[in-house]
Amino acid sequence: MQHRPDPLPPHDPLGLVDLAADHLTAWAAAPDGPGAARLPSDPGVPVLAHTLASVGGTPEARRAAAHAVAVWARNAGRGPGHHGLYDGGLAGTLAGLRLGAALHPRLHHVADRLRDRLVAAATTREGRRQGVRLADYDLILGPAGILLAHCAGTRPAPGHLLPYRDRLAALCDSDDLWRLRTDGYAGHPHLAWLQGRVNTGMGHGVAGVTAALTAAVRHTGPAAGDALRRAARWLEAQAYEDDRGLRTWPGAGLDGRTPPRDAVPRQAWCYGAPGVAWALWDAADALGDTGAADRAAAVFTRLADRYDEGFHLCGDGPADVLGLCHGAAGVLVVADAFARYAGHAGAAGLRERLTALLRERLPGALVPPSGWSAELLTGAPGTLAALLTTAYGASRAWLPCLGLR
Repeated sequence: MQHRPDPLPPHDPLGLVDLAADHLTAWAAAPDGPGAARLPSDPGVPVLAHTLASVGGTPEARRAAAHAVAVWARNAGRGPGHHGLYDGGLAGTLAGLRLGAALHPRLHHVADRLRDRLVAAATTREGRRQGVRLADYDLILGPAGILLAHCAGTRPAPGHLLPYRDRLAALCDSDDLWRLRTDGYAGHPHLAWLQGRVNTGMGHGVAGVTAALTAAVRHTGPAAGDALRRAARWLEAQAYEDDRGLRTWPGAGLDGRTPPRDAVPRQAWCYGAPGVAWALWDAADALGDTGAADRAAAVFTRLADRYDEGFHLCGDGPADVLGLCHGAAGVLVVADAFARYAGHAGAAGLRERLTALLRERLPGALVPPSGWSAELLTGAPGTLAALLTTAYGASRAWLPCLGLR
């Protein structure tokens, strides 16, 4: 359904404009110091500047946003040089340039050149068809995220998405998604659990692939519809009920295993009910499958009813508790999407709770020398952008970076 944007606030009732402007000013004064992005190409700073500028605010706030983008752009493109959306990749640079161009229009020309470079590389580069690594398909490093980056800040031409769409569709050519079984992680200190299995999550798994294929169906037509249906059906079949009554997902497909019963604290954008339920609802919406959409919305109803900030927000620092990937800001933007596009009353209530929680805890997390990074997924810019977007109706143009809209 079409959503009419909320009117922009005539003032700053939550103090978010001032908080965001102060944060960008401090970052721009020392972009390599405490609170710096670990990777200079990360789109966190231009995302926050774009959302801040979109709500108007004071002249000082607009100047802070424009200056931060200018400082960020000087280093854009530096880093590892891979093509992914996150971890310093060039697709993240593309998203940052496109969003930053709202404040510095000349950046559109730079973004166009980088877009063409990425598309040309994707057109000629062969990818694995089995024994995949995360970078062969996922949202963080792979073609799912690169496709979504092309959708940030602009309506992409269909031709710019086709290499990524076709790559993802080819990996989803069977009902059991066997091509997405990962290899190369045996003995890995952090990913050995994923060896030979299919990841379910938004960041590294089928939920992220589903979000990208959904965007492809919306922007390029129904050619990827069958692949999207297969991915969504497989993902829905992995759900189980935990001992808190949540319908949720394991980190990887069950493969005939008995589902776990003990509740897992992390219910976030990256893993668990929030991100996966959104991916399934949005896919169903794009495909016109009202039954599947209703089932996904019912999952989020349970989450909204049973979400426990004291249990589900876990970790040692603001990245885990407040950030987009693991924390409250990620659940906030998913709840906002459900409230806006699915008309979900429970999601609206959860959005209000998380807004209050973040507004209470955020200022303390920003006090120097916190060292909280300036990256989008794990840093302060993502959390501030989430609040500006959901509480003040700021631009939603950055949300494709999360598989949202």
